[in-house]
Amino acid sequence: MSQRTYNKMWADAHLELSRLLTEELPAEPLHPEKDRVVFFQRVAMFYVRYIQIFRQLETVYDLLVHPQKRRVIRAILDGVIGRLLELKNEMVEKEFSEYHYMDDVLHDLKLRPADLEIPIPCYFVTECSRELKERKTMLTEILKLVQVSERPQPPLLKKMSPEVAIKIIQVAERARQGRLRAKLNEESRNMNRMYRTKEPEPADIELAALCIQKVWRGHVERKKTKIARDEEMIFLGMAMDPRHQVPCPAEIKAQANESCTRIKQQEHEEDFQKSILAVRKQLRDVESHDMSEKMKDQIREWFIECRDATGSFPDYPNDEDGGSALIFAEKNPQQLMEEIAEKEKEDSNNRPKVKEEKREKGKKEKGKAEEEEEAGLKMLPSAFLSDLEVENKTFVDFWQTRDECTNFNQRHEVELIKEDKRKVMEAELRVQVDEQMRQELAEWKLAVDKDKGGKTKANAKKKKGSKSGKRKKKEKDLTADRTLESLCQELVELGLLKKANNVHLQDYLGDFSYLGTTLRQYDIEPMPSLSDVRQVISLYAILPLGSQVVHEKAPLIKAILLTGPTGVGKYPGKNGLAMMLHIVFKVARLLQPSVILIEDAEKMFYKKVPKEEKELDPKRLKKDLPKFLKMIKGEDRVLIVGTTRDPHSSDIKSLCKMYSKIILIPRPDYGSRYILWKQLIKKHSGEVTKSLDLSSLAKISDGYTPGHMVQVIQSVVTKRRILQQANKPLTAAEFVAPLAKIDPVFQEEEEALKNWYAKTPLGKKRIKAATGREEEDEAPVKGKDKKKKGKK
Repeated sequence: MSQRTYNKMWADAHLELSRLLTEELPAEPLHPEKDRVVFFQRVAMFYVRYIQIFRQLETVYDLLVHPQKRRVIRAILDGVIGRLLELKNEMVEKEFSEYHYMDDVLHDLKLRPADLEIPIPCYFVTECSRELKERKTMLTEILKLVQVSERPQPPLLKKMSPEVAIKIIQVAERARQGRLRAKLNEESRNMNRMYRTKEPEPADIELAALCIQKVWRGHVERKKTKIARDEEMIFLGMAMDPRHQVPCPAEIKAQANESCTRIKQQEHEEDFQKSILAVRKQLRDVESHDMSEKMKDQIREWFIECRDATGSFPDYPNDEDGGSALIFAEKNPQQLMEEIAEKEKEDSNNRPKVKEEKREKGKKEKGKAEEEEEAGLKMLPSAFLSDLEVENKTFVDFWQTRDECTNFNQRHEVELIKEDKRKVMEAELRVQVDEQMRQELAEWKLAVDKDKGGKTKANAKKKKGSKSGKRKKKEKDLTADRTLESLCQELVELGLLKKANNVHLQDYLGDFSYLGTTLRQYDIEPMPSLSDVRQVISLYAILPLGSQVVHEKAPLIKAILLTGPTGVGKYPGKNGLAMMLHIVFKVARLLQPSVILIEDAEKMFYKKVPKEEKELDPKRLKKDLPKFLKMIKGEDRVLIVGTTRDPHSSDIKSLCKMYSKIILIPRPDYGSRYILWKQLIKKHSGEVTKSLDLSSLAKISDGYTPGHMVQVIQSVVTKRRILQQANKPLTAAEFVAPLAKIDPVFQEEEEALKNWYAKTPLGKKRIKAATGREEEDEAPVKGKDKKKKGKK
């Protein structure tokens, strides 16, 4: 597509965003909604519409070549992602479930299930490709250095008695003789047949000819029927034309154009960076001196105006308050002095109230649920809507009406760089000017107001002393004298840092849940599909870790627990454990975004430690790990991911305290199994033909996981079987025997996991909300019965 098309997509996305912002930020605030279902429906509608904007903007940002436009789109894209995460959090808190079923919303908006997929922005990888390569090379060098790959030990030879050895030789020799005897018998039978053959009679020849004709004509007719049936199915749109299965020339050309666009995008970005350096140098050489002198003159005028208005020179604004930026605001000296005084009072009043605020916070949180029930449901305050409004206004006021008839190649515009860099240079110069003007003001005070000069100095000292207040305890760095490479090397040696496989989220195959809303209408809680799991992982893990801006402002998720059906204890002692956790979290912060994986997460929170694991002491991490978890702040793109197959053996209260998000991973449903069989067979070089009944295969494999399917396919689709596919296509019967040898995940096991999940905080809230609805439904019925009794 051309750049004009992407510009139009950008404009369309902003048009929809403007509509959404007017609905979310109306002139008059919306009344609280008492009906929880209606409120959720409204939030879900916003959520789906934001996904469509996100998909459009991601495509535009990926293939637009104008470097300055891309920066504007990136800011809007981060805001849309952040708002999407906020709406997801809103839905979870109001519906008390990590999974939501919006097939009715898709029907209302006339969208496909594929339109609900969360795309992973390409710039998550492309814009940090250099850092990723450096990390990869560093890790491979460390792996070579420490020789992590263990050499396989030679098998130990067991001693054998002469009797056993003789028996083995006898069995092998008898088998050889039997095979030889069978071969000789077969040859003798063939020789006897040759001697017994007689000359065929005319009747036998006619029968043979008729038999051959019958087989041949049947084969020809079946082939014609098959061709006619295939043509009919293609005509009806029930099957794809083989010509369309191969990429068409237009598709190949479009892919080539996309690769050319990305090369052009990189070239334009390099030119833009060079232009920035040139403009910055030019502004410093030409305009910096005049700019600083102009600032000084304005500040001096302010000094004199304040002296004339109040009778004394003012106190210079602190850097924390903005320095001389306050002076350049459109306010008179008296207003500025009052504003500075008010800020100082607020700072002094806020300090002792910190403890009181903490006490009141708990009371507010307790009464929050009761107030919600009485007043109704409201949207939580957003950290992204104001930014989206500003960015949308920038597009409407500047980029939407901008004439670009002369910029056909979509290169950067120098004047825009100058405007931007003037602001940056002004901020840099202001810091230097503030230092000089503070000294000048002090000299003026000493010269003109000798009596007040000492007082101002004392006051300044007091202010400095009062601002310091209580200092926060700094986190003690136990490895301050060590380099990142040495820390990584230690973690690699102990098996705590491993090279991750290059896996795409789209490889986690699964179909959309089509009956989720219908089942919930009948008070049946549906099991989520694999597509729902993929979407939740994108929202909770990938999107926040991919963008620093989003991670800092969006609802913070520090730890996720993945649980579904069916230890590294290397630092001894308490101090050794603290050192291990310190190194792990320090490396994670230095190499962010990063993921800390904890397998068998239930072992840290065992109700009762099994005898075979008592020596490892798996519960020793229970106290220290939550402490390190608290140290993860919004600016740290670090995520802890725990996995468990046996959550029942753990203390559910401690486990839920550690992991704020618990994601239940289900068995694949019928639609997901159908897709998995089809795609996995193709992935292993198998051919899916009409002889392979995928529908039946998906039906009989209920209860089997994707791992089981991969295991079965690897045993059936061997190299030899791949070569035989041309003459002997794959059939469903070939997969049944190896599938029957594997134990499936039974319904009871899945029900046990659902019952365990119902005991989690979110599960309890959902049950409570469901019982509340049932009571509300029963209340009017009881009222009617009373009326009837009264009439009688």
